[in-house]
Amino acid sequence: MSDGSDTARGTGEPAPGIPGSTLADTVLERLTALYPTAAEPVRARSAAAYMKDIAPFLGIPTPRRRALSRTVLEGTPRPGETDCAAIALRCWGLPEREYQYFAADYLRRHVARCSSGFLPVVRHLVSTVPWWDTVDVLAAHVVGPLVAAGPELRRDMDAWIGDDDVWIVCTAPLHQLRFKEDTDTGRLFGYCLRRADHPDFFIRKAIGWCLREYAKTDPQAVQGFVDGARGRLSPLSVREATKHL
Repeated sequence: MSDGSDTARGTGEPAPGIPGSTLADTVLERLTALYPTAAEPVRARSAAAYMKDIAPFLGIPTPRRRALSRTVLEGTPRPGETDCAAIALRCWGLPEREYQYFAADYLRRHVARCSSGFLPVVRHLVSTVPWWDTVDVLAAHVVGPLVAAGPELRRDMDAWIGDDDVWIVCTAPLHQLRFKEDTDTGRLFGYCLRRADHPDFFIRKAIGWCLREYAKTDPQAVQGFVDGARGRLSPLSVREATKHL
């Protein structure tokens, strides 16, 4: 188990220190005892291949995994921010991907108990062993609520959109994915234009996805933006943005 002093997998940066937490001790003890009992090696190999071998898998189907998670958490108290950090960071230090899914689900459920000071922990999670399966959840369901509750974090998003890390860049527009009528359109459209020429598939996909989702709230605004920016947006971003327009 990492003590936080090592280098984070996939980032080259020091991992944040893992705080002490009795709740995290209980959860991790139960989790690492129960999840392996449901491992399916054939499914695990298939899952790892599908996810481009970003991490090994136990091979637990999602419905089964969530049922096991409920058992793990049965009778545990509601966490504080320190507990959330400890559970997430310790899960991210384990090799199998299902532990990171557990942590992402846990943070999604309890993000309202975290302050704006939790954002550095989430940044570490986004940029460590990163792939769309965890980044999408963290961006829309953890970073998004943190920014909504702490508008001062918009400045962090303004910095993230210019980051060198592809997954940090993706998170900046994706954090507003569920904002609907509360979307800051200036930032949304500005972020899309700022990275419109980026060659990475996932950044182009994120731009299109954010626009497509906002189009459910204001289709005319998105259509007008796409029409005006068509020469700058990638064909992938345009296809995604206009899929339902």
